[in-house]
Amino acid sequence: MWNGRVLTLPVKLTFRSSSQNKTHLVSLTASFTITEEEKTKISYSHAVHASGFFTAFFVSLVLTCAVFFIVYRTQILKWSFCSKSQEIQHELSQNHKLEHSQFNSGDLFSEDIIVNDQIIDILSFEGSGNTLQALEDLEIANLTRADADLEAYRMQICKEVIAMMMKNMVLSHSLFPHVEKRMSSIFKKQFLAVEKEIQEEYERKVVALTAECSLEARKKMEAQHQKARNANEEAEELMKKINEKPAVEFRSLLDRLHRLEQDHLKRFLLVKQEEYFAKAYRQLAVTQRKELHNIFFTQIRNATFKGELKLEAAKNLVEDYSKIQGDIEELMDFLQASKKYHLNRRFAYREYLISKIRLRDSQASALINAAATQISSLINKMERAGHLPGSHLGVLLDRAETEINSVKQKFDHDLKQEKQKLRQKLVTKRRREVLQKKEHWKEQLSLGDPFKTTKEVTHYLSCWKNLLSDHAIEYEELTEKLDNEASEELKELLLSLTEKTIEELRRVQYGVFVQELVKLSVPKMFLLETVEEHKKEMVVKHEQFEREEYENSTAAEELLQLTRQKLSQELETSLLEQKKFRSWEQSVFMQLLSLPLSLSEEELLRMRQELHCCFSQIDSSLAWSKIRARALLQTFEMDRRDTELLKVDQNLAVTNKQQHSKMNKTGSRNRSKIDILKKSLQDKIFIYEDSVKDENLNKVKYELLLEKERQQHDLENNLGEYIAALAFQKTVKKFKMLELYTAVTNVQALLFEQLSTSKILSKLECIQILEAHNPEIEELDRKLEYEMLQKESAQQQQQQQHLMGRQRWTTDGLGLSSEAVETSADRQLTVLLRQAMNKCRQLINLHQQSLRDEQWNCAVLEDLLENIEMDAFLALYSQELRLAGYLAKLTRVPMEVLHRILNLLLPSSSQSEVLSVLDSIRKYSDGVVESDSNADESGSCKKRKNQELWQALENKVRQDLINRSLEKIPSLNKRKDSLIKKKQLALFEKAGFIHLGCSLTHPPMEQSDPPVPLSTATAEAIELVDTGEKVVLFRESSDPILSLHNSPRKKKKNFLNSKKAARTSMDF
Repeated sequence: MWNGRVLTLPVKLTFRSSSQNKTHLVSLTASFTITEEEKTKISYSHAVHASGFFTAFFVSLVLTCAVFFIVYRTQILKWSFCSKSQEIQHELSQNHKLEHSQFNSGDLFSEDIIVNDQIIDILSFEGSGNTLQALEDLEIANLTRADADLEAYRMQICKEVIAMMMKNMVLSHSLFPHVEKRMSSIFKKQFLAVEKEIQEEYERKVVALTAECSLEARKKMEAQHQKARNANEEAEELMKKINEKPAVEFRSLLDRLHRLEQDHLKRFLLVKQEEYFAKAYRQLAVTQRKELHNIFFTQIRNATFKGELKLEAAKNLVEDYSKIQGDIEELMDFLQASKKYHLNRRFAYREYLISKIRLRDSQASALINAAATQISSLINKMERAGHLPGSHLGVLLDRAETEINSVKQKFDHDLKQEKQKLRQKLVTKRRREVLQKKEHWKEQLSLGDPFKTTKEVTHYLSCWKNLLSDHAIEYEELTEKLDNEASEELKELLLSLTEKTIEELRRVQYGVFVQELVKLSVPKMFLLETVEEHKKEMVVKHEQFEREEYENSTAAEELLQLTRQKLSQELETSLLEQKKFRSWEQSVFMQLLSLPLSLSEEELLRMRQELHCCFSQIDSSLAWSKIRARALLQTFEMDRRDTELLKVDQNLAVTNKQQHSKMNKTGSRNRSKIDILKKSLQDKIFIYEDSVKDENLNKVKYELLLEKERQQHDLENNLGEYIAALAFQKTVKKFKMLELYTAVTNVQALLFEQLSTSKILSKLECIQILEAHNPEIEELDRKLEYEMLQKESAQQQQQQQHLMGRQRWTTDGLGLSSEAVETSADRQLTVLLRQAMNKCRQLINLHQQSLRDEQWNCAVLEDLLENIEMDAFLALYSQELRLAGYLAKLTRVPMEVLHRILNLLLPSSSQSEVLSVLDSIRKYSDGVVESDSNADESGSCKKRKNQELWQALENKVRQDLINRSLEKIPSLNKRKDSLIKKKQLALFEKAGFIHLGCSLTHPPMEQSDPPVPLSTATAEAIELVDTGEKVVLFRESSDPILSLHNSPRKKKKNFLNSKKAARTSMDF
């Protein structure tokens, strides 16, 4: 408020408005207020200022300390999705450490503390309706954390295995020590760079996904709120026309429906956000695995290229790396399945504890309600017996209700307070025992570190397996013990408070109401008899609840045992399925090697790299499968609800239309409408509260199986695409060379024709030139034959060595040991069979290794033979260029004419390729004129004649090309469309892809072997004679299993001989 004087005066205001014709004066009268400014004198007090300063300083200091303490504790207890940043606290040894990565933030022995504390909150404070939901959310958090830990273990194991392999190569004198040090340093730097890059990418994705999910949630929630507001407005209009009681019921149902809609929408959005984050994490984890393989293979190729690593040593290193990666994948499959088993076992046990806690809570509430009911029962019984006047009944019942509510409120308050205290006690105890367990593990490792002395990778992986398995078992036992102790502590607390509350109700009954009834002249003996009956009832109820608890506990324990047995079976089944998956991976690799491919050593290394990158992602993520299942279930349930809600709305519209036609009075129409709307709301509420359908659960399982199959097919297709791309590149290279060679030979033919036509050379001289050119070709042919025979003989020697080695280790592997020899004749067969079964896996691995080496060598040999052929072909191409240049020199053809002709003959080549051919011909022509501009005046006639000849030659080439193109165009007739339809129908009606009676128009030509797809499908090209169209039929093998034994490779024909045979029939 303003404290100065206020003066209010009337004021007249005049406004002038102008236009083109006249001016208007408008007057208004308004009130005008004048307020005097207040002047305030301030006297300063330094004592007050000083005290205020010190007080503010002290308060600020206290608040600052509190804020820092809260921030410190928050950082310690901070847990977010996928554990974004946590340092590794344990060192296995001085040379063996888990390197910290924020993306792979795995602690070697424990999960995050706050995750362990959440179970105490769930057991203590969650409502009965939210307990299982909170437990499922906690399970997702545990699975996510387990994925992060396993990913950290995987990366650490892979990096250390690479380091061990490099050191073992130094020990085997396959690598110099200084090269190993340099490569190890590069490995370490690149691994750290990849981890940093992945971490940064993860943080970017987290920010982007958080913003995207928040925006989506805001939009959907705003739309839901708007829908609720519209429904409320319509309900308000309707409720104005009806009585109060139906309106209250209708409004209650409407509010309940809106809460259910919002809760389900929030849950759906939460699950979708969870799915987005899990998918992003999974993609980055796979990317990190691929980058690790890429780094390894890149360094091996670089070392081989620089000569620091011999080719044979690199091949052995890659073979060992592949084998070790298979062992690592097998180890991670076991750890993953074991972790899943332990977490599911933990979840089942916690469900068992929650069921017991729910039963105890319900029994405690029943006992308290029974004791409270006895008070009102006592009063009513006295009134029915006629000992209590009716005028006092209502007063006593109201007082009893007040006392009972007071006791119950005190019970709820005390229970909440005591649970808070007990929570602190349980959390402290849990953390202390977990830390003690970690310290115990550290002491075990300090006594004898198996990682410090081992040099064998197999022993190293075995140490990891034993270490993590033992610690997982111990940790789960500790967790189960702590959970059980927490449940027992909560049980004792609840029982003690329940007994206290019952005693308090008895005190109220005896000390208050019995005394009050005695004062009202109720017979004391009758009161005491009733009280004794109540005591007996409470004893009976206690015994009944004890029997019920025992029966329920026994049934729950039996169910828990069955669940654990089922989980054990699922563990074995999952391991078997994963082994089948890994064997499929090996079979795919064997099938790739058995394809008729020609690959160099570097290309085979790249194929191995691509293989590892593809198959490093076939493990089943713990959290992703669970999260994906929840997302699918939410989607299916939402679709089901939407369908059923639509049916309810349609039925409501039909009913309203029928009622509107029947009712005439407004009041009866409103009452009927409100009844119909209430029924509709009840149906919708029932739809939202209905349990999950088994049909949707089965759909989720089926969809997950389909996704796994699609993943398998996608991986296989990716490998097929990679191999097809390699083969296609080689085919394109060959086609380009063949196209250039054909163009040069066509130029030769044109120049020979020009020489013969222009009488520069006779036919005999032309034949002599060709015969002089033949010895060079024959020499190249003999050289090619010799080199190919040398390579093939070397291959035969390698095959014989492989065969002898296979026979040697087969004979040694199945030999009788001393145990079989020393035993009696009756047991020799049993011992031999047992030994054979034990060595079966070893023999299979050796056989597969030998087969892989043989197929690897075959692919390399094919590539060497193709390179020899290509070198010979290049030499032949150079000879043809020299002959073309010589003929161009004789004909004195201008270069621009040759350029135009080559453009016509090489339509798919770039100008740089055409100019390269032209420059080669110019180099060998040695003096061909560029044009006739330097000719003298006397040769103008000859010049014009030559130009006409060159122009005629160019026109002839162009016309020949046009004619050949026109020959390929089918004749157009009236029945073309009908014939096409008939042929297409005939093709589609042949379900078995039966060969049609159509002949191929082109003769077969020698071509390089095309890439064969992984599905072992065969392709057949058919040309329809009457339409000229081509149809390609793909025929897939009936047996989908990839065979390890394929037909032997066909021996390739001599390249030059095949070119000679096809030269006359080749049609460019």
